[in-house]
Amino acid sequence: MSSKPVLRVRKPGALLVAAVIAFVGTIPLAGARWSLAPLLLIPLAVAAWAWRAGTDVYPDRLRVRALIGTTTVPWDRVAELAPDRRGRVSALLTDGTVIRLTGVNRADLPAVLAAAGQEISAPPQTD
Repeated sequence: MSSKPVLRVRKPGALLVAAVIAFVGTIPLAGARWSLAPLLLIPLAVAAWAWRAGTDVYPDRLRVRALIGTTTVPWDRVAELAPDRRGRVSALLTDGTVIRLTGVNRADLPAVLAAAGQEISAPPQTD
């Protein structure tokens, strides 16, 4: 197993910037009353999620990272990768489980498959 991913797909950096702006904007509100101080945790959690969440592609596996937790899936357990109507990509595993690939969208799909050494197959034609 290689320790460095071939491709890293993360959430857009604008999400992290927005979380920082939300944190700064929340400071006056949280400073008004101590009971509102926990509101600061919301933009901090969004910033941590934007920083950490994403999908790492290795030649032999996928690693999907969320705010809390990581799921590692070997490529031989992946039956197919497919985008949904909103352009988000999910992996259908051989046991029927579906895992959403965090940060991966329809435009990233060819790069993910190329990084893994997998080929793109067209859907079957229907008459």
